[in-house]
Amino acid sequence: MKTALTNARVFDGRRLLEPATVVVDGGLIATDPGGARVVDAGGAVLLPGLIDSHVHLHGPENLRQLRDHGVTTALDMATWPPALVDSLRAVPGLTDIRSPGALAIAAGGLHSRMPGMPADSFVTGPEDAERFVAARVAEGADYIKVVAERPGPGALDRPTLDALVAAAHAHGRLVVAHAAAVEAYAMAQEAGADVLTHVPGDRPLDAAAAARMRAAGRTAVPTLTMMEGLAAAGLPGVEYAPARASVAALHGAGVPVLAGTDANATPGVPFTPSHGSSLHHELELLVDAGLTPLDAVRAATVLPARRFGLTDRGAIRPGRRADLVLLDGDPLTDVRATRRVLRVWCAGVEHAAAG
Repeated sequence: MKTALTNARVFDGRRLLEPATVVVDGGLIATDPGGARVVDAGGAVLLPGLIDSHVHLHGPENLRQLRDHGVTTALDMATWPPALVDSLRAVPGLTDIRSPGALAIAAGGLHSRMPGMPADSFVTGPEDAERFVAARVAEGADYIKVVAERPGPGALDRPTLDALVAAAHAHGRLVVAHAAAVEAYAMAQEAGADVLTHVPGDRPLDAAAAARMRAAGRTAVPTLTMMEGLAAAGLPGVEYAPARASVAALHGAGVPVLAGTDANATPGVPFTPSHGSSLHHELELLVDAGLTPLDAVRAATVLPARRFGLTDRGAIRPGRRADLVLLDGDPLTDVRATRRVLRVWCAGVEHAAAG
C-alpha cells in the first residue's frame, strides 16, 4: 500500500524542516503521491526509524518491543545459536537486525560464567583467532564482537586481541569491543577495535584517552542505561559518575557517540534494560552527560547508520528504507519527546505505537 504522509515536520539530520509530504511506497520512501492513501500528520515530527546500537536478542518478542517504541534497527551484540539469529533476520514488519553471532572471550573471565555460553566463543590464544573469526563469518556475522576485560587471568590478552582484530579486518568486518574499565578501554584501543561499547565504571577516561579515540577514528557506544543500572545494583567496581564523565570527555573530544542500551533478558545478569523503551532513557542520559538533544537524536539515527554501513537508512530520503517514526513533540528542543511515539513504519509496514 502506498501512503502519503502530509504535514510532517521532517528531521533532515540537522534540523526540522517545514511541513511537507513523505510518500511510503512498498518498503521504500518515494516521491509520487499519486494513488496514495493520505495520512495527515498534523505538524507532528517525523524521524528516521531509531537505531539501538547495543542489544541482545532472545526471540521475536524483542523485535516487537523495539518496533513499538520506534526502534526499527537493532545492532545485536551477541546472540546464539546461529539458527536463532537467522530466524530474527528480516522478519516482515519487525525491527531489522545486524549481529556478530557469538562473542570472543577467554576461559575464566566474567563472561565465561554466563549461562549457555557456546564452547566456540572461547579463544585460547592468538593462533585461535582466525578459527573464531572465520566461523563467525561463515555463520553470517555482520561484525565481530570481542570482550576486553581488565588485563589478568580470565581475560583475553593483548596478543590475542590483536590477532582477533587483524583477522576480522582481513575478513572485512568491523570489530566491536566490550570494555567497561579504563585498562580494558586502553587495551581495546591499542588492539585497534573500531567500536568500543560501554564506558569505564571504575574511573573516568582522561583527555588523552578520548583524544586517541578521536584521532584513530573510533566510535563509542557508552550504554549509560546499563552502567547506571549496574551501579544502582551495587556491582563491585562500577560507579555511574565515571561513566557519565567518560561520555562527556569522549563527546568533548569529538568522538562519535552512538545510542545503545544493552537491552537484554538474560537470566543472572545484574540489570536487564527493556527492549525499546530503554533507548529513550539512553537518549536522556546522553543529554544529561553533555550531548545536545540534536546530538542525541543523531546518535540514534544518522551516526549508527553511517558507522555500520547501513546506507539504506538513517535518513528520510527517496530510495531509502521506509523506516520512520512519527512523534508528538520536538525532540530537538526536549529529547523526552522521542517517548511520544504516534506511529512507526518498519520497511513500509505501518504500526501503532506501544501502549
